[in-house]
Amino acid sequence: MQTAQVKSDLDSYKVGDNDQRPWGKYVVTAVGKDESGEEYCEKDITVNPDQILSLQSHNHRREIWTVIQGTLTVVVDDKRLTLKEGESVNIPLQAIHCMANLEQDPCVVHERQMGLCSEEDIIRYVDAYGRAGTLIDSRIQASVDLFNATLDEIKAKA
Repeated sequence: MQTAQVKSDLDSYKVGDNDQRPWGKYVVTAVGKDESGEEYCEKDITVNPDQILSLQSHNHRREIWTVIQGTLTVVVDDKRLTLKEGESVNIPLQAIHCMANLEQDPCVVHERQMGLCSEEDIIRYVDAYGRAGTLIDSRIQASVDLFNATLDEIKAKA
């Protein structure tokens, strides 16, 4: 798969920047470079009840998600995890991943991106909100199946 040239958004990310999305919202809490010179961007992400982010991967960054409040359902590669407040998960470079909130209260997650921090570095595979996806191959089919099962749980509650 060819990927587009991705440039850093580090200069455009500013603490306090925020955005509303179909699944909830995020606010940027920190940006910079660590002691080794690697870029990082930190966001607090609020996932509304019965919502799911797109199944995606990144070629230029890895992430750590830590649950601040609530319960988070995570798909990472071919596994589905449930994280409670204070628990974390590492999202390796190029891992197929998404987060969802299957509970009735908002879930707040602290995300730390490390590497080339850019909104352009999102390869979207499946999305509940009609945003375009890329071709699905056998490498990610197990993750797609977990995403769809999680989305079915959300739809069953509606």
